[in-house]
Amino acid sequence: MRARRAVASAFSQNSAMLKRFVFACEDRPDVDWLARFVAGRDEAERWYLGKSRAAAPATAECRAALCKHMPELLPHYDRVCALVGDDDRAHQILSHYRPSPVIFGCSQAVWHGDGGPALVRNYDFSLDIVSERFEATSWSGRKVIAKAQRPWGGCLDGMNEDGLVVSQTFGGRPAIGEGFSLLLILRYVLETCRRVKEAVAVLTRIPIAQSQNVTLLDQSGAYATVFLGPDREPAVTADKVCTNHQEHVVWPEHGAMSRTIERNEALARTLVDPGMTLDRLIESFLVPPLYSRWIGSPTVYTAVYRPAEGRVDYLWPGKSWCQSMKKFESGEYTHDYGDLIP
Repeated sequence: MRARRAVASAFSQNSAMLKRFVFACEDRPDVDWLARFVAGRDEAERWYLGKSRAAAPATAECRAALCKHMPELLPHYDRVCALVGDDDRAHQILSHYRPSPVIFGCSQAVWHGDGGPALVRNYDFSLDIVSERFEATSWSGRKVIAKAQRPWGGCLDGMNEDGLVVSQTFGGRPAIGEGFSLLLILRYVLETCRRVKEAVAVLTRIPIAQSQNVTLLDQSGAYATVFLGPDREPAVTADKVCTNHQEHVVWPEHGAMSRTIERNEALARTLVDPGMTLDRLIESFLVPPLYSRWIGSPTVYTAVYRPAEGRVDYLWPGKSWCQSMKKFESGEYTHDYGDLIP
């Protein structure tokens, strides 16, 4: 409760909470990307350095780690570093290597009934930190649609033209290690993998900086939920629902604050309901307990991925925006989150 009150005090509770989102096509980072990076550099540095971390790794160490673990991204990394110019701190940030931890919510589920396969997810996070950008890219000739986050490459969830879907949640463990932000690892998966089996192999070999869960789905209906963390061996599960713990809650304070067990159990009950449909499942993501109105970590958006159709719907209460591999529509949308709960 103290954490909730502290977060609430940082916000004005007397005005509507408006958040602008942008849908954009940008095959590769260029001058427009550079302008966005410069504008958001201070926030990116706060994310990377955190409040009480040890010294950041040297730029050469960051590049070497990227070359070792995700070499296909190296030309793209070198390109954005060249755009930024002679700025070691920026190059460290752009590597996503050994960042400070970030804790967030989220719920997600895989659907195999009529209208499937589909992956439905809520992303819960602070409105003033989550990026505005949904984007379609083609870095190496493979089309990707993703919810972008952080200064370069990072994504919260996404799908590529082969029908592979990825989506993440925080894993509920406080451990911190010497690895990469999952944001960039998911980008790497979307850039290099076609099926769930390939994605699992990638996720279980790349070192990760903090506890994370990843749910995967492809157009064949194959799926997996992978539990990752710097303090544990990866675990590949057949869990169709995922919130903010792994096999069990190991961080009781976070588990209680995030209501991870309550959300997980609600989703599990929903999936086994004999009268359940995809539409009803989606509706459940737009109401409590899955939909969060807590001011510290509200549900920012809901995404419904349909990989066999190459389609994703981004949802807010009262608003739906459909995007697809065949047609990605550029534009803007501003959502009013109303009176969030302190």
